[in-house]
Parts: sequence; C-alpha cells; structure tokens
Amino acid sequence: MYPFAYTRANSVREALEAGGRGGRYIAGGTTLVDLMRETVETPDTVVDISALPLREITATKGGGIRIGALVPMSVATADSKLNSLYPVAAQALRGASAQLRNMATIGGNIMQRTRCTYFRDVTADCNKREPGSGCAALQGYNRGHAILGGSDHCVAVHASDFAVALTALEATVHLQAPDGKERRLPFADFLLRPGSTPQREQSIRKGELITAIEIPAYPRPLKSAYLKIRDRQSYSFGLATAAVALHVRGGVIREAKVAAGGVATVPWKLPAVERALIGERPSDGLWAEAASHAADGARPLQHNRFKVELLKRTVERQLRTVGEME
Repeated sequence: MYPFAYTRANSVREALEAGGRGGRYIAGGTTLVDLMRETVETPDTVVDISALPLREITATKGGGIRIGALVPMSVATADSKLNSLYPVAAQALRGASAQLRNMATIGGNIMQRTRCTYFRDVTADCNKREPGSGCAALQGYNRGHAILGGSDHCVAVHASDFAVALTALEATVHLQAPDGKERRLPFADFLLRPGSTPQREQSIRKGELITAIEIPAYPRPLKSAYLKIRDRQSYSFGLATAAVALHVRGGVIREAKVAAGGVATVPWKLPAVERALIGERPSDGLWAEAASHAADGARPLQHNRFKVELLKRTVERQLRTVGEME
C-alpha cells in the first residue's frame, strides 16, 4: 500500500471541499481499501465520510422511497418500507455476505469496481486500470466475463446485485457538487459501458458526492423479486441474475421492469423482454417467449458461451416466480 493522507469530514460541506481538492471518499471501505492494498488504486488523500448525516430511509410524497447514501446495506436489507414496496431491492442486497452488508453502504455499493481478476492483478494488461495497455480477458480465461455491453477494450462484469434492481426499477441517483449544485441522474445513465474509455465507470464529476438513491413509485400491487445464479450457494458473485417487477391488473400485465446482472459490463435493462410482457396475460408460454429475448445482441467469448442460455433460463424462471405470486 502506498502512503496517503487521511482526513475525516464532519459535514457535507467539509467533505465536498476535500473532494473538490481531489480527495477520494471512503465510508465502509469494502472496495477501496482492498484496491489500495493490491496497489490497483493509489489515492493521495482519503476522505472519511462515515460521519455525514446521510443515513435515513424515507418514503417520498409520490409513494416511492429515498435511501441515504450512507445507509449500511444491512440496515436497508432489514427496512420494512423497502421490503414492503420493493422486495426485489432488499433481496438483491442480501446477495452480499453478512460481513460486507454490515460494513458497506448503499452509495459505496453502486460505486464498487469490478472483480475481474485481470483488473486486480497489477501484472496483467488491463485498460480499465491502465488505459492503452490492452485487455487480457479477451484472449484469457473469460468464463465470468460479459456477453453484453463489452467492447474491444474491456469485458469486465459489473459486480453489484443492488445496481441490477435499481436498473430494473429505473431509480435516480442524487449528487451534490463542491460548488453546492445538486443534480439528479437516472440510474441508467450513472454507470457507463466501457466503450473506448473503460477507466471511466460512472457519470460522476470531480468531487461530487452521492447523497441518496431514489426509487420511484409504481402502480400497486407491484410484485417483485431477485434471483442470483452462482457457482456456490455461499457468498459468491453471480454468473447470471435477474431483477423482475410486474404490475398485473385485471389478469393483464400493465407494467414490467426487468434487468439482468452477472452477464454485462453494467446492469443490463431488458426492454425487449418488457415489451413482450406488457398487455399480455401471464402464462408459461409468455414467460418463455419473453425470456427468449434476454440475450439479444450477446457477444459471448471463448469460455462464457454458456451464459447465453443461462441468462435466458434465469430470466424465464424469475418471470414465472414473480408472475405466480399471490
């Protein structure tokens, strides 16, 4: 680990001032500390924001929910409002181990970096870590890499389960800049596909601080759930995941929100699946037909071709599960 300066912010203003000078924000530290130990990241200054008043979960006037950026994952997972309104989000948070849930925060979760082994191995070529060096995963062992959203520069998978649920539910990220300006960014625009600049992972400006995540209101009843397929039942990153939310009224699907994880460079919204569902009556045939579009546009690599069929089956299984909920 390289030497660095440490400062603790006691207010949002103090944090923004330090961030504006180039300091890196840290709360639970479950990602940044690991990367610093591995010398993947070497910040000059670390700004501890764990004391900031961003720990509330509140219902919005429209019937949605707002989650403060520093709410621990364990607190959000247990929150009655989140479990009642959006079970898919609470279930996605449970994809992490108990130790991580106790330490990690909501804001840190969506800022976490990839678990790609080539990214975390400083001896390997990685455009995300060192732009222009190449991507060892393209010709290397790429079983866990992306079949959607990749480029010739990067095929690393985004690791967050919670971000998949937020993508499906079309959440919004609240940000505050060092100059005091606030902005709201659709979650779909927050995380960036690699393209030719894989080192740029979020649409976040220098010194900006995530203050909250907001999930909008949906017509009721809204049935939702999250499914994670992984190599082992205990703590492990997903090979394919599915977040599904359905509003069914009068025996017809009126709203459908579907996204996938574990298969793409960012949480992957599935609009073709959604279109195949809306206006239809739930049935086994419908789930299979809709899920057949889940891997549209996939570009599998040498070792991950199995993910195409796995993704379709994961989505179909979760559509059926949610569609049959009472």
